[in-house]
Amino acid sequence: MPSIIHTEKHFTSSDSVRDVVIGMADGLTVPFALAAGLTGAVATSSIVITAGFAEIAAGSIAMGLGGYLAAKSDYEHYFSEKRREEMEVIELPDEEKKEVSEVFKGYGLSDDEIKPILDKFEKNPKSWVDFMMKYELGLEEPDTKRGLKSALTIAISYIFGGLIPLSPYFFVDDVHNGLRISAFFTMAALLVFGYVKGKFTGANPIKSGIQTVVIGGIAASVAFLLAKYLS
Repeated sequence: MPSIIHTEKHFTSSDSVRDVVIGMADGLTVPFALAAGLTGAVATSSIVITAGFAEIAAGSIAMGLGGYLAAKSDYEHYFSEKRREEMEVIELPDEEKKEVSEVFKGYGLSDDEIKPILDKFEKNPKSWVDFMMKYELGLEEPDTKRGLKSALTIAISYIFGGLIPLSPYFFVDDVHNGLRISAFFTMAALLVFGYVKGKFTGANPIKSGIQTVVIGGIAASVAFLLAKYLS
């Protein structure tokens, strides 16, 4: 009888998807709100386009920088905690053993079953520290290149998202018609984006698409009303 090969499929790119979500969501809503607010104050699409490009450039840089600094902060925090654990393994080994024992007791292991593990850890401090980082502190070692990747992913996603609500103004002279088309494009893009996001993350794609449209629509509407009121 042929054996069945079980292959587990897990999603492993949550950080990248998160960055795309952050960039796209803001890129779709903020430039749309700006364009909508300007529509009530200007008569030509060229002004909306110029202001929109300026906002996309500034927004993508600011969002990308924010992603870089957040990733750098995660990196610095991880290695700061790792240095502390390395010191404690050397200077406070008994306390660290108690902490390891508590972790394994949580999984139902007895003291006799835990003792050989502690002996192995004592002979291999690196594995001991890695274990404490993951199971005591819940920290995974970050990718040292994560900051640049995050910055570029967020910035590019922001630019791509921002061009969608801005694109109708390239082809329509009347700003009010441009706004109506832009609103349709923005909602359609949010729906597709949410559906694709659901596919990648394992969530229900249709539900994810609807949620993205609702949340993005509310955000865009609030931003539009504020921009309209202030203009």
